[in-house]
Amino acid sequence: MKTHSNHPFHLVDYSPWPLTGAIGAMASTSGMVLWFHKNEMYLLWMGTAILLLTMYQWWRDIVRESTFQGKHTIKVINGLKMGMILFIISEVFFFISFFWGFFHSSLSPTVELGMTWPPKGIKTFNPMEIPLMNTMILLCSGITVTWAHHSMMESKFSQVKISLIMTVILGVYFTALQAFEYLESSFCISDSIYGASFFMATGFHGIHVIIGTTFLLVCLMRHLKFHFTSAHHVGFEAAAWYWHFVDVVWLFLYISIYWWGS
Repeated sequence: MKTHSNHPFHLVDYSPWPLTGAIGAMASTSGMVLWFHKNEMYLLWMGTAILLLTMYQWWRDIVRESTFQGKHTIKVINGLKMGMILFIISEVFFFISFFWGFFHSSLSPTVELGMTWPPKGIKTFNPMEIPLMNTMILLCSGITVTWAHHSMMESKFSQVKISLIMTVILGVYFTALQAFEYLESSFCISDSIYGASFFMATGFHGIHVIIGTTFLLVCLMRHLKFHFTSAHHVGFEAAAWYWHFVDVVWLFLYISIYWWGS
């Protein structure tokens, strides 16, 4: 097997995970159709299990390649950073579509909505209660993840650990408060365009918070295993960028949907 190359790029080894990931995605989407129409969830659970196992093993391989085999050169790291930036840009446009739909309906309410916004019968959330609390939680988490990033660049192991633990706790706290808010809601996703816009935008943001919290939790575990150095921590850097993106999206959600839209 060839162990040396005359170029700085990483040509990945043969891997079964793209195939198993595709099988898991197909099983999950087919399982959702089965769940919606026949209320049977076995295929959905199977697809979800395949996806979770694939993600764990695929990312395990990437960690091995970067941390233990030294295959992530400067060129590869720059490529990974550019890929993460492009991914976040695509996520920005994903959320722009929700804001577009919300403002399209709210700035010019149709006759079917009673030509008022919020539509008649919708009791909106008080933006000064849980939504404001969640805003402060995410702003504080942005501070703690920045603290972790700077501490990592300065090789302060214990400060990285403390700040990452704080960030993960704040992320879990945000998710718990949003779940409580959903349980207490007086309207649902089928209550006019307001319910659809509210739950689609805040719900997808909530999923992104869960994903970002998982990213940071994995980074915390890797940090405790001494996988990161002050010069080599692209995995954590990508997670921090993603978390800042989640913070900024929430600020727009709070200002537009919770405060102005109510």
